[in-house]
Amino acid sequence: MNIKSLLLGSAAALIAVSGARAADAVVVAEPEPAEYVKICDVYGAGYFYIPGTETCLRIGGYVRYDIGIGDVGSFDGAKAFDHTKVPVKEQGTYYKQARFTLKTWTGQETELGTLKTYTETRFNFGDHNDYGIRTNGDLNYAHNKGVSLNFAWIQLGGLRVGKDESAFDTFIGYAGNVIQDTLVPYGDFDTNVVQYYFDAGNGFSAVVSLEEGSGIKGTIDSYVPHVVGGVKYTQGWGAITGVVAYDSNYEQVTGKVRLDVNVNDQISLFGMFGYGNDGKLNDDATNPIDAHGRGFYKQWGGNWAWWAGGTYKFNEKTSFNLQVSGDDDKNYGVAANIAYDIVKGMTITAEVDYDHYGNFDSPTIYGNWTNADKKNSVGGLLRFQRSF
Repeated sequence: MNIKSLLLGSAAALIAVSGARAADAVVVAEPEPAEYVKICDVYGAGYFYIPGTETCLRIGGYVRYDIGIGDVGSFDGAKAFDHTKVPVKEQGTYYKQARFTLKTWTGQETELGTLKTYTETRFNFGDHNDYGIRTNGDLNYAHNKGVSLNFAWIQLGGLRVGKDESAFDTFIGYAGNVIQDTLVPYGDFDTNVVQYYFDAGNGFSAVVSLEEGSGIKGTIDSYVPHVVGGVKYTQGWGAITGVVAYDSNYEQVTGKVRLDVNVNDQISLFGMFGYGNDGKLNDDATNPIDAHGRGFYKQWGGNWAWWAGGTYKFNEKTSFNLQVSGDDDKNYGVAANIAYDIVKGMTITAEVDYDHYGNFDSPTIYGNWTNADKKNSVGGLLRFQRSF
């Protein structure tokens, strides 16, 4: 019995030791510490630190859907073809466009000041006539309309370089809160820039911008850049702003002044006046656009133009926006809309627009900037936009 007990005990001990060694052979790796994204509130809401860096990043954008009728402004009464007819019959239809816009912002503090970047890329799908290719035929059907790089700039302190919109428009504040704000145009937009911004901290600010322009007639044709300069004085009651632009292609000067007034918490008003000389804009009589005195900055008809309007906030969610405009060539525009924030981050805007062409017998032939082909045009636009 003792020997038997001893043998059984030895076997049990061996099994226990073997089991312990087998268990010891399974090694569970220690979990690596996770690096969580940290919120960065230095530059406003939505920023976070890129892991492992001191750079703050924000990602945003919007998804937009437009439905337009009529033939005013950029929606131009989209055209369609009835293929059941022989020959094919041209007829009107809705203008529809979907857009996805992706935006990025970065910010970082350095010994030379704040280092910032901003990018904005747009993707469009719609049935709008692609203006500018009319000699090759319009794309009247719904199609992917391409990708555009609208902004891609770097700013260190007050110095900004890259793709932007002209300071002739951005510094003075565009022309109201309506969708179709260029029924009477107030300047071209897309350009590469080398800019310097100065902010005194007491309401006074200024900008100097060297610009390349864009387009066949707007891009600089020598080593001499277009030049824009502006000054602004901002207080609680509003602001006074002035900008002057030199078009180096045509040795032409254009200026705008603007007054903004905050009447109260509900009402804000603005008025803007522009004037430009002819320079050498009329020298090329073979080009209809030049013959009517338009350059990269002075895009309105004649020497002078004006814009006025404002916003009335019914409540936190609903606002009414209005813009009226006119120029020396007796071109006039009226745009009015109601914008409603149905929920936070989503806005529905319903707008009605009217424009009148003065001295142009055929606006389309003369390089019309809004694409409408009637002397008097009325249209409407319904916009759905989800911003994030």
